[in-house]
Amino acid sequence: MKALDIAAAKAKAGERLNLEDALALYEQANLLDLGAWARAAKERISGKEVYYNVNRHVNLSNVCTAGCPLCAFSCKKGDKQGFLLSQEDVLDLVERAVAEAPDLSEVHMVSSLHPDQPFSYYLEVVRAVKTKWPQLHIKAFTPVEIWHFAKLSGLSFREVLRQLQEAGLDSLPGGGAEILDDSVRQRICPDKANSAEWIEIIRTAHQMGIPTNATMLYGHVETIEQRLRHLLTLRDIQDETGGFQAFVSFPFHPANTGFSELQRASSWEDLKMIALARLILDNVEHIKSFWMMLTMPVAQLSLAFGVDDMDGTVMEEKIIHAAGSTTRKGITKEELCGIIRETGYIPVERDTFYHPCRDGRNEHE
Repeated sequence: MKALDIAAAKAKAGERLNLEDALALYEQANLLDLGAWARAAKERISGKEVYYNVNRHVNLSNVCTAGCPLCAFSCKKGDKQGFLLSQEDVLDLVERAVAEAPDLSEVHMVSSLHPDQPFSYYLEVVRAVKTKWPQLHIKAFTPVEIWHFAKLSGLSFREVLRQLQEAGLDSLPGGGAEILDDSVRQRICPDKANSAEWIEIIRTAHQMGIPTNATMLYGHVETIEQRLRHLLTLRDIQDETGGFQAFVSFPFHPANTGFSELQRASSWEDLKMIALARLILDNVEHIKSFWMMLTMPVAQLSLAFGVDDMDGTVMEEKIIHAAGSTTRKGITKEELCGIIRETGYIPVERDTFYHPCRDGRNEHE
């Protein structure tokens, strides 16, 4: 049998794919076939349900030591566009978010690799939010930020995570993975955690009972094989730890970065990568479509390509918009539900652990 025939039969049957299978599907399979197989895989896991949550993004700072060529958000200390939120600023943002959305269930906090702020600043911010709103799930700090906190404090990754967990951290967002290949990372983010360090921090978090997401940033200098090997690495980690709640793929937005000459990946490519992620990551329960990076029309279409999570209301986002994203900075849950229903799926409001919230399942059917 030809490689494509073997891979297609395995994808259709829901069998585990290897690198050769994944390459054959990427290079030769019809996109609509990929979508059909991925959609069937999604429905075997979550049926007709598509999840979303009511969340608020908080970006603590954009002042960063790394200066990654891939990033349009960060700036150096002293730049006019630099900002740093105080603890009071963060509490005010969350206070307003709770007032605007009383059913807010998650605060998603990320920052930059700030040169001066001590680890205690981040602990105090987490503790202050958790103390005032104990019902809110705090998803905060990528493995790259955990790496930075360890460098700042001289503590081990495990001790950094332990102290954050004690302060009120519930989960990690899992960003900063980009492509887990150091030949790529040396070109796009040479001054932040390498592949082995990112993996070690993720493994440690999972061992400590801290769940995370898994991510991939594609469409820059990586090869297709490097993308697929990245997905296989994530699958191997999940086989070992079971700690990934969802996978999120991020198309690279080149505007205002050190790679501004590149073209953003096409919608065709976005849908192909989403479908392949669903087929390859057979042990990761949820595939999330981050509508802010994909655009809402493509995110809605991705529900036919294996996605079962439309992320959330967000309310405000800065990092992707700094790289030229023209999507809205937030959306209401009523709008999200309408977008999901239009595809024939059932919107289910969830908490961070994918438990249906309140009467969300019945309310939005």
